[in-house]
Amino acid sequence: MTTKFNNEISINKKLELWAMLIKLRLFEKKIYYLFLQNLIQGTIHLATGQEAIAGAFGVALEKRDFTFCTYRSHIHTLSRGASMSGIMGELMGRDCGLMKGKGGSMHLTDVKNGVMGAFAIVGAHIPIANGAAWASQFKKTGEVTTCFFGEGATNIGAFHEALNLAKIWNLPIIFICENNLYMEYTPIREVTSVENPAADRASAYNMEKIIVDGNDVDEMYKIAKKTINKARGGDGPSLIEAKTYRHYGHSRTDPAKYRPKDESQEWIHNKDPIKIYKQRLLESGIEEKKIKSIENNIISQIDDATETAKSSPFSSIDLIYKDLWFNGGSEWHN
Repeated sequence: MTTKFNNEISINKKLELWAMLIKLRLFEKKIYYLFLQNLIQGTIHLATGQEAIAGAFGVALEKRDFTFCTYRSHIHTLSRGASMSGIMGELMGRDCGLMKGKGGSMHLTDVKNGVMGAFAIVGAHIPIANGAAWASQFKKTGEVTTCFFGEGATNIGAFHEALNLAKIWNLPIIFICENNLYMEYTPIREVTSVENPAADRASAYNMEKIIVDGNDVDEMYKIAKKTINKARGGDGPSLIEAKTYRHYGHSRTDPAKYRPKDESQEWIHNKDPIKIYKQRLLESGIEEKKIKSIENNIISQIDDATETAKSSPFSSIDLIYKDLWFNGGSEWHN
């Protein structure tokens, strides 16, 4: 991973990217602590180490654009502008939650901020994202759809069908494979015949092969802007494979002992997107006190959101028929 400073991005934009990165990292850190305190029930799937991907797109997208993601959804939802207290409340099953506690960690949804749902079935959301992109194309409203998924989904039939359709119909959609090397507990290399499970399949659908360092937020931001502009300009879909690594196991019940220790140490200590970017900002001449002040402000926001969620009552059973898709999924009922 390079630490070369990217002069193509303004200082203000870099500080915005830093604020996004540190917000995503510290927010999930707080979620982990709340889980250990049994304030969040069930399990959680953390994306710690993968923040540069969601963060870059969160900064690059417009508010009107759409995001579809997997059950590892905390940072994608937060990056699109969802409220901290809304996400925190949702994880705690509180009334202030985005869906009043009915979705929980694996099904975060915030339609008003373009988060069209987090999906627990591997690959299931990829063709659904095509539907949102087709609607934008049909109505000529200009939204861009982004669809995030893991490397394991590239061996699912829905992935291939969706890419084929998106290309044939020239849809305004970006498919982003967050390749963290492991499909739950299985190394992707052991079950896939190509080195790059997403990018090496792009040519089958007459799409460009794009591989990017998913832990370099500058590089992620550049490719995000390029592909967003392409989609919004009517030039069709893109497929991005972002190489990254999750710092923890698949879920909080997984100690990840199947991963080689030297591999984990290399990624966590030498390729951490937060460490890389902080050093890059310092090397560019940005003072550490400026970097720290952004971090302190975010810590304060997270603490406030946590207290708001804690003080919110548990959701009433009367809300069971609220916040639902209905009429065949064509309308949102709240």
